[in-house]
Order: sequence, then structure tokens, then C-alpha cells
Amino acid sequence: MNRFEIIGGKRLHGEIIPQGAKNEALQILCAVLLTSQRCVIHNVPDIVDVNKLIELLAALNVKVEKLGNGSWAFTADNVDVDYMVSEEFKKKGSALRGSVMIVGPLLTRFGRGYIPKPGGDKIGRRRMDTHFIGFQNLGASFDFDSVESFYKVEAKELKGVSMLLDEASVTGTANILMAATMATGITTIYNAACEPYIQQLCKMLNSMGAKISGVGSNLLSIEGVKELGGCEHRMLPDMIEIGSFIGLAAMTQSNIRIKDTGYDHLGIIPDVFRRLGIELYRDGDDIVIPEQESYTINKYIDGSILTVSDSPWPGFTPDLLSIVLVVATQASGSVLIHQKMFESRLFFVDKLIDMGAQIILCDPHRATIIGLNRKYKLRGIRMTSPDIRAGVALLIAALSAEGTSIIDNIEQIDRGYQNIDGRLQALGAQIKRF
Repeated sequence: MNRFEIIGGKRLHGEIIPQGAKNEALQILCAVLLTSQRCVIHNVPDIVDVNKLIELLAALNVKVEKLGNGSWAFTADNVDVDYMVSEEFKKKGSALRGSVMIVGPLLTRFGRGYIPKPGGDKIGRRRMDTHFIGFQNLGASFDFDSVESFYKVEAKELKGVSMLLDEASVTGTANILMAATMATGITTIYNAACEPYIQQLCKMLNSMGAKISGVGSNLLSIEGVKELGGCEHRMLPDMIEIGSFIGLAAMTQSNIRIKDTGYDHLGIIPDVFRRLGIELYRDGDDIVIPEQESYTINKYIDGSILTVSDSPWPGFTPDLLSIVLVVATQASGSVLIHQKMFESRLFFVDKLIDMGAQIILCDPHRATIIGLNRKYKLRGIRMTSPDIRAGVALLIAALSAEGTSIIDNIEQIDRGYQNIDGRLQALGAQIKRF
């Protein structure tokens, strides 16, 4: 098990470039299975989860070429569909949650798609019903082997239909959307997720010859086509990394420029950090966070305590609530964090409390943070990263704390953040990997 050793309390300075969007990558890479022609993808992040998915595609006999500088080419002209029933596939497929999105492309192109129960962060219940109900709506038969936790969908032909998703699931929308691209007739998906990741997927699919309208809304219409062609696609910068770096700058009282942010795709993310009192401004496509001695959390007009909660796009992404929570510990004022979607995601606050933060965990979904206004700095401790986002929140806390911190299980952080220690060292952080 690897670990980080961090000497905190250092002000950082410089420029940092965000990686390609992890959550977009997991969708886009699955979409290459929809065509036999070559697909070139740029700005692919070099992180564990994405690399595992690329390995899974290669195991399915997709031709994979690394072109350099985050660019890859994929040609799925001889997919080994029978590999899906192998023990090796069950092992590889269960190693990451994003693997579930190979099912829609394989189902619509080859008539069957299988997947073991996928892995991912242990942040509470993450049901798969939306995906498979959608496939059944399109005419597929569904079977779940509860002994082996193995999902199967099969169909000789998918037929377009109007459906209402029971939740605006991003991965569920992506999976059903990809399956519908080559279904017969027109499919409408109401209550579809409309995150930038889905918009980017639609953009890529349309460039391949799909006929998708309503992009950016929660009502998608897909007119099925017989086949799709190749494409060239560039991924957006990772909005979660961008938000993490904003929080890092505020906590460490640093002057940081985040380059090439794709600002127009960030939605309310910058404004949520402004509500915490953090100064930041846009310069072209960059975000600049100047050095701040202190920051004060806004209140509502009637003087009541600010609440920051997650919700489907264009609401605030749940992946940044951990960052907002840790940033609030050193602010002036109080805030209620309401994590609506996952009931285990706030449990990492016990580590922050051990570091000296004043946090009341109200229940699995809500925590009240009383800002210390830097009067009492966090102190370095030894802790373990429970998942990707909480791991980075703890890393930010450690970089701002007095003394030395050790973070174990940093493989969780590596799943979502590319060379994070090297990039932080370039800003002046004292962090070592062991």
C-alpha cells in the first residue's frame, strides 16, 4: 500500500493544468465499441480507472494505439464478444465502476452485453436498475445471476421507445443513449442527465453519424441509424480537478493560476466557491485564485446559515462536496453540507475532526462546519484515503495543516488524479510518495 508524506503549512505558487475529465473519459472510451472504424481521442487522463478501462477494451480485442500526449486511437473492428463470459473478463470488469458502460454499445451492435457487478468508490448504495430498465424498455431481455453477481442483456433487435428514467443517472443516461443510437425508430429519454459529460458524449456520437437532439436538456431524442463511423474527439478539462485546485489555493493561502479550464462548461462551480468567500476571477480561459489571508462564508439574505448541497446538473456536483467541506473548516462562518445522493460519503470527517476541525456530523447525509478563521490551524496526523474525492479533500487539509501528515491507501487518489504529487511539487508543495 502506497502513502503520501506531507509537510503542511506551505504557501504554493504557480500554474497548473487540469487533466482530461475522468467521468467523460469513462463514457467516451466505451463509445468506441459502437463502430468498426478508428476513433482518435485526445486529452485522455493517465489515471488508474481510465487505464483499467483501456486494458479491458484491449482484452475485448479492440486495437489500442497510444499516440502520445494523452491521445489514443481505438479500432473495434474485431471485437471478441465471447470474451464477456470468461473468468478473466469477470475479474477485469469488476475492477472499476465505469465498465458498466460497455454494455449499451455491445448490446446495440452485437445483440448482447454482459458485465459483472462493477467496483468503484464505497460511498453508499449505487444501484444499477436505471441502466437495465432502460435496456428492457428498448426490447432487451435481462438476467441477473445473484450467485456470481453477473448481469446479462440480450436482444435480436432494439426498438425505439419513449421512456422516463427513474433517476437522472449520468452513467445510466450514457448507457441507454449509446444503446439507442442503433435501435430501430426513435427513442426519447425523459429525465435524462444533462451534465457536460453527456453533452460531450452526444457531440462525439453525432460526429460518428448518430442523430441525437435535445443535447444539453433533460429530454433527449435519438433517431436510430444502421451504423456509426469513426471520429476524432477531445475531452474537456476535469471540472472536479479544477474545483479541487480552487479549494487547495484557498486553504493554503496560495496564488494559483488554473490554466485552460473550459470555463464555460463549469456551471455554478466557481460561484459556489465564491459563496464560501473565496476570491477568484476569470482570465481568458484560466481561473486565477489570488493569495487570501482569510475568507468569509456568505449567509442568505435573511441572515440564515448557508447550505451547500448536491443535485443533478446544472446543480452542484456531489464530487466536489468533500472539497467544499474541507475548505469551510478554515473559513470565517458556518455552513451546512447536505450530501443527498450517497449515505457514506461524509464519514471521512472524523479524520478532519482529529486534525482539529469543528464539524458536527448530523447524520450520514449532513454535516455542519464551524469555520475556525485560521485561529486554530489544522494539525498533521496519519489517516487513510477512503475514496477518490475524500482522499483529495484530506490531501488538501494536510497541505494546509501544521506539521507532518501521512495519508495511506493513496491508490484511491491515483484512480482519479493524474500524477497529483508531481504537479503539486511543481507548485512548491512538500509531498513525497512512499
